[in-house]
Amino acid sequence: MMNRRQLLSAGAGLLATGAAAKAQNMGLPEAPIMETAATQITQRPSTGPDYNPVVTLNGWTLPFRMNGNVKEFHLIAEPVEREMADGMIAHLWGYNGQSTGPTIEAVEGDRVRIYVTNKLPEHTTIHWHGLILPSGMDGVSGLSHPGIPPGKTFIYEFDLVKSGTFMYHPHGDEMVQMAMGMMGMFIVHPKDPTFMPVDRDFLIMLNAFDIVPGTYVPRVMTMTDFNLWTWNSRIFPDIDPLVVRQGDRVRVRVGNLTMTNHPIHMHGYDFEVTCTDGGWVPEEARWPEVSIDIPVGAMRAYEFDAIYPGDWAIHCHKSHHTMNAMGHDVPTFIGADKREFTKMIRKHQPEFMPMGSNGMGEMAMMSMEIPDNTVPMMTGWGPYGPIEMGGMFSVVKVREGIDRDDYSDPGWYENPPGTQAYEWTGELPEFTRNDNPKTLLTKRKS
Repeated sequence: MMNRRQLLSAGAGLLATGAAAKAQNMGLPEAPIMETAATQITQRPSTGPDYNPVVTLNGWTLPFRMNGNVKEFHLIAEPVEREMADGMIAHLWGYNGQSTGPTIEAVEGDRVRIYVTNKLPEHTTIHWHGLILPSGMDGVSGLSHPGIPPGKTFIYEFDLVKSGTFMYHPHGDEMVQMAMGMMGMFIVHPKDPTFMPVDRDFLIMLNAFDIVPGTYVPRVMTMTDFNLWTWNSRIFPDIDPLVVRQGDRVRVRVGNLTMTNHPIHMHGYDFEVTCTDGGWVPEEARWPEVSIDIPVGAMRAYEFDAIYPGDWAIHCHKSHHTMNAMGHDVPTFIGADKREFTKMIRKHQPEFMPMGSNGMGEMAMMSMEIPDNTVPMMTGWGPYGPIEMGGMFSVVKVREGIDRDDYSDPGWYENPPGTQAYEWTGELPEFTRNDNPKTLLTKRKS
């Protein structure tokens, strides 16, 4: 007989003793570390059920090894440095060298064994968000099992009983650890390759940070007032594009582990919502959208046929979420005359530039001095000038003639003649040439 303390002690060293005994014959699986922030393309499987691997924007898929009939993965929870954009590094917590952590991919019916080594300064766990599994593998510290102490390795092992899009994140000191960037995606492909096939399968994790310009570590006590809205811990213009071959069937999976909802909007297309956290949406129950709201702690997937070539924006439709390092206590100066004020300031600071009287678009065109280790609020250049975006924004690039497994950036789209907006240089109606608003109103009434 074992008393309660002995039982807890035994559980703290190992979650699945039978599984571990088998696994020890091969030792721990390697734990690959990723240091680049570029999108990594995974090769299609050479054995087992066929599936099209997902493409994690600015991320990668964790390799596995086979141990008998079990797929083994190794995650390391550790402090990491993440390049959020060119010129900005964040000191975060993540997995295998990155935040967000690597995507785990497997197939419905697989048995997976996931080693989790804790290199953090405190205990942690992993909750497999949305997966159906035994209670003792659910990853809630103190409820499912003891927390994983620093320096220890635990094993999670379970069968994948359903396909879909899932997430993983800590359920121990969750507020701090998730605010520090500990999260990732878990994709389970259908065992039937003919079920819900697509040509391109993209993956986006929505996350957010509060990092004061010039600093490196997120403020973990922030509840709502975040200043960096990210996809896979990257911000525009350094989020890679979604490159698509014209004619492809495309799926975009979006998971949300921020503290607010995000209406994701894609230009140029309507699409079908085909999957939620609960599973695949039957064909007769799908609905058409051009924007899909992603609730907190939830996932949505949508699909479309890429028939329209071009460069199409994709972004969160909360306008503050397409800004970088934005302070929300900046006063509004729309319509203010700053000329006298500017003269006074320039007596002491000759480089002072007044801004905001005519909107904020001018900021995207200026090369202003900013603190170290931060990025402009609005940035990014397109073929016709500044894009004036940041944060949760990228471009879907649909092109004819791209190879099936080619995801390299094809450059900017050249609009065919007659398909691009242009300036009117002819005569204008009289009322549009009058600058007096009162006269303009009178003429319109008459």
